[in-house]
Amino acid sequence: MKFVTALSFSDPSHYLDIARIADESGWYGFALSDHVVYPERFESAYPYHDDGKPAFDADTPWADPWVSVGAMAAVTEHLHFFTNVYVLPMRNPLQVAKSVGTAAVLSNNRVALGVGVGWLKEEFDVLEQDFKTRGRRCNESIEILRQVWSGDWTQYDGQHYKFDRLQMRPAPTAKVPIYVGGLSEAAFRRVARLGDGWISVIHPYEELKTIIARLHELRKEYGRDGEPFEAFVSCSDAYDVDGFRRLEDAGVTGVVTMPWLAYGGPSDALDDKRRGLERFANDIIAKLG
Repeated sequence: MKFVTALSFSDPSHYLDIARIADESGWYGFALSDHVVYPERFESAYPYHDDGKPAFDADTPWADPWVSVGAMAAVTEHLHFFTNVYVLPMRNPLQVAKSVGTAAVLSNNRVALGVGVGWLKEEFDVLEQDFKTRGRRCNESIEILRQVWSGDWTQYDGQHYKFDRLQMRPAPTAKVPIYVGGLSEAAFRRVARLGDGWISVIHPYEELKTIIARLHELRKEYGRDGEPFEAFVSCSDAYDVDGFRRLEDAGVTGVVTMPWLAYGGPSDALDDKRRGLERFANDIIAKLG
């Protein structure tokens, strides 16, 4: 089981300190969330709350994930990093390939790309990217990333993206995994057809078990059931070693959590984060090997 700390809503000035602590105490990695701007007015409904209101406000810090990964990778040796999730269709896929590929090279292949299609139309509008086609453009972008990261000459002729032969260097020396988030049937099929894994939002164990079983059915449908598959989840009712073992039995390969919330409540104090990381490492990670 891989244990990952979510950095959502966390003070970016703490990133380097807690990265060093996590690196030394046995954590697998950090997960970084993504927004570029917070529009003052928007009508888009947040899909993970019944009232449609997001769990953050305009003052919530959203540091650029790939700048942050570069900084943290430079002060750690073992810690891995992925985005949870990067809104891929808000960007040109070649620019994403350059940022993520460079991070992979400089970190000695300690990065993965977690992607989603996004929900905030007004943010797409500011960045001049079409919201309605975001799902199809996400699919094409994943294909482009894999081609460009090979380091070989390549070209692409899709519905939304086209380019003549080109080459991008430096190229990662190992495969950069692409994990896909989302809860719709279209998202599940994107996971199964194009992804190396799935990233959840917060669910209870029974929901996670059902979703993971569905993803394995779809992967078999696409002829990918023999390939490695990761499931990084946040679980609302797993708190101890037995709970995490039960998740593992259901096909979960990694748990994403904020350990300081488990031990001290909703504090953003650096000392609380340090204690939470170290205590969780002793109470859970060490016991699960």
